[in-house]
Amino acid sequence: MRKLLLASAVALAAPAAFAEGLPGVTDGPGPNLVIEVADAAGTSKGTIVLDLNAEKAPKHVERIVSLAKSGAYDGVVFHRVIGGFMAQTGDVQYGKKDGDTSRAGMGGSELPDLKAEFSDVPFGAGTVGMARSQNPDSANSQFFIDLAPADFLNGQYTVVGQLVDGWDVLNAIKKGDEAANGLVDKPDVMVKVTVQE
Repeated sequence: MRKLLLASAVALAAPAAFAEGLPGVTDGPGPNLVIEVADAAGTSKGTIVLDLNAEKAPKHVERIVSLAKSGAYDGVVFHRVIGGFMAQTGDVQYGKKDGDTSRAGMGGSELPDLKAEFSDVPFGAGTVGMARSQNPDSANSQFFIDLAPADFLNGQYTVVGQLVDGWDVLNAIKKGDEAANGLVDKPDVMVKVTVQE
């Protein structure tokens, strides 16, 4: 089953512009996920840093850290990117750049799905959430990073962190076709994903 944000949410998202650095956002206790981003040809676009919130979503953060440390996220594409809304990645099963990515967004990892850890943390610009199917307890490996505030997601998806560096890089990730629910042709890729404790 495809792990994604509900399609109806797309219509509610409105474009917004934010300055580099996201004023008011600070780096918390971590761990931090450091993602090197490149285009489909391998040209570096820069690095984004996500501060993971283990206090609010301990099981989901543990999963992301485990997958990153194992190298599972290396080479995974940003398969679904909608301007003014979010960039989605993390399908370690079907989203590897050098494989057939036609099913990217439908998979997860070999690990079991996770029970939702909804919290009071709102979805703002740069918020990191776990993608899932219509079943709230179906998040696995995929995650998304908001490009703009998305209050309509509050309490509906597990928040796992916040972007603390690389806002310009995030916004430069190749956008997909909105008519195809953000599907990206020749998508950008997470070349290397590491964890800073």
